[in-house]
Amino acid sequence: MPRSQNKVASHRRRKKVLEQAKGYWGGRSKVYTVAKHHVEKALSHAYRHRRTKKREYRQLWIARINAAARLQNTSYARLISGLNKKDIDINRKVLADLAVNHPQAFAEIVKFATA
Repeated sequence: MPRSQNKVASHRRRKKVLEQAKGYWGGRSKVYTVAKHHVEKALSHAYRHRRTKKREYRQLWIARINAAARLQNTSYARLISGLNKKDIDINRKVLADLAVNHPQAFAEIVKFATA
């Protein structure tokens, strides 16, 4: 009995990897074995950076809040501490947005938190 190779499945598997490698430079997008390694590496980077992205955005928000708070003659730590003591649950994303786009509203929040 001849050996069955299942060409359809193996062709689809290779096609899927080469489709994912589209746009890569040189042989990374053309040669299956090279593309396979680079796609695997890219997927691992994507997985890792989906988590680091959250950390980086939080750092950005904290930096923006701190800069805006210092314009109001207070610090980030004092502002957050004041908000926690007054039981105000407002997240850093919203605070940073207020600091950038609505400075008057942010100033009111700072005034209330530090009073």
